[in-house]
Amino acid sequence: MKETLNKRRVSFVSLGCPKALVDSEQIITELLDNGCDIVAAEETSEVTVVNTCGFIDSAKAESFATIEQALAEQREVIVTGCLGAQRDVLLARFPQLKFVSGPADVAPVIAAVEHFVPAKRQTKPSPREVRERLTPAHYAYLKISEGCNHTCSFCIIPDMRGKLRSRPIDSVLQEASALVEQGTRELLVVAQDLSAYGVDLKYASADVDGEMLQAKLDVLCTALGDIAPWVRLHYVYPYPSVDHLIPLMAEGKILPYLDIPLQHASPKILKAMRRPAAAERALERIKRWREICPELAIRSTFIVGFPGETADDVGLLLDFLEEAQLDRVGCFTYSSVDGARANMLENPVDEDDKLDRQEMVYELQANISAARLDRHIGQALQVIIDEGGQNNEGIAIGRSKYDAPEIDGTVHISGAAGLRPGEFVHVKIDSHDDHDLYGHWVGQPIHIN
Repeated sequence: MKETLNKRRVSFVSLGCPKALVDSEQIITELLDNGCDIVAAEETSEVTVVNTCGFIDSAKAESFATIEQALAEQREVIVTGCLGAQRDVLLARFPQLKFVSGPADVAPVIAAVEHFVPAKRQTKPSPREVRERLTPAHYAYLKISEGCNHTCSFCIIPDMRGKLRSRPIDSVLQEASALVEQGTRELLVVAQDLSAYGVDLKYASADVDGEMLQAKLDVLCTALGDIAPWVRLHYVYPYPSVDHLIPLMAEGKILPYLDIPLQHASPKILKAMRRPAAAERALERIKRWREICPELAIRSTFIVGFPGETADDVGLLLDFLEEAQLDRVGCFTYSSVDGARANMLENPVDEDDKLDRQEMVYELQANISAARLDRHIGQALQVIIDEGGQNNEGIAIGRSKYDAPEIDGTVHISGAAGLRPGEFVHVKIDSHDDHDLYGHWVGQPIHIN
């Protein structure tokens, strides 16, 4: 009972992308180690920490609403994250905020909690190798760098998160090993610009178990493939350096999956966007990648309605999608972001036209994605279980190597009673809908060390 009374209740809300989720996990770990209880936002607490997202208007609106709700409940409110980088804006809107910090500011947040709800007695945290996780136990995000060196005209991430700061390769691999030892089966490697990993370090080498390894993405991926059963890459720019990753996928060292934010296909729009890969011949590169690794799955995101975009530009995008045959596509209508250089561009696109163009992209891509899913009918795919088959129907939910959690499709598995999250199984695919595969379990679980 005394231990419970000495606990401090901190409600925590994590908003935004997987990179922000890792920041939240690190903050929560420190809070727990310093004797705090972490509770949901709706529960009674002494202080609320909100890790915000401030990239687009809808994300900012969600962050504002969360802050307003916490303040309405008369709590001490601490704000961190990307929106926290706009400190003056936040304090002008919410002068009652107790503390504001930018993204990945773990130590200042911990200090703020300690200031506003001090511990009744000091505790010395026990060292731990693995942070507290907000994902299921069998997969984890592995952030290998912070910030970005690009100056895309629609983006203010470098203003919020700073320039590229890569982690030393030994630090990344140490964390990866610890995560796998704790039961992680799939590592989701994330960064704002994965392809630039190590540039700021000048690819410095580090001693890893007696071997000197350079801080290069292909070197890192090779090592990660020896550590974890599944390694999946997110937010990869189509630089020539990516060519070195495709053979690793063909060999099964890492998953044959690329998440590439291409954003558009019109040279004029890409130039206006100031995209770093505007000069790359993406279609030729994708064709060559698939020659090396035929089972490669590619997902991407695109923006329609960018200032100055014409019907001809949209036609180029549709032609690109038809030829590229991407597996998954997200399409967003352009939304101005405070502080972004694109706000100054002429010839804004009407909102109704933006929505029409988005619908054109999704209508075309639906047929392409369906054709890509067709190839799996009759195949026995390796699947990782996300939800066990403990329900009355014996249906389990999993994912193939072609699908990332929460953003891609799932595999619905019949005859799967007894399967548990994190197990690898073979599933014979019988059918699919617009996004998901349906099949039945064949054989015993595949145990991958």
